[in-house]
Amino acid sequence: MTNIGDNAFSLCDSLTSIKIPNSVTHIGNDVFGGCRSLTSINIPNSVTNIGDKAFSGCKSLTKITIPSSVVNMNGNPFLGWNGDLYNESKAFIYEHQVLFNKDKTTLIAYRSKDTNYTISNSVTNIGDSAFWHCESLTSINIPNSVTNIGDSAFCGCI
Repeated sequence: MTNIGDNAFSLCDSLTSIKIPNSVTHIGNDVFGGCRSLTSINIPNSVTNIGDKAFSGCKSLTKITIPSSVVNMNGNPFLGWNGDLYNESKAFIYEHQVLFNKDKTTLIAYRSKDTNYTISNSVTNIGDSAFWHCESLTSINIPNSVTNIGDSAFCGCI
């Protein structure tokens, strides 16, 4: 098996842990979406791609490590997930609870609880769902360098 397809385990409320085989290279969109009881996951170094909303709504999952092998993320894999994120991939930068691509031109996921945020001038693209439900955010400064704002980038920012 090399691919876990879109929605493969979505809404599996009783799933508590999963061991992804070392042969898997692709984790599809919304694969574990809504798996509220999932407490443990180990993403092997074989995975190169993680899909949009892959871990959305995994309320019991406290930690995810992006392995060094991951070179591509579609959308925001961590939408609606508030656990601890660790990054070992050189294809991404994770600082101050904000996930960027390696050259910081794309903001992938804003995970901070800060009320104010100024986007760096290096950012040209705000990814799909990047600020999804950032309810604590009251002020954002978007520089002129930003030429694209993705689908649902600020959805739910009340």
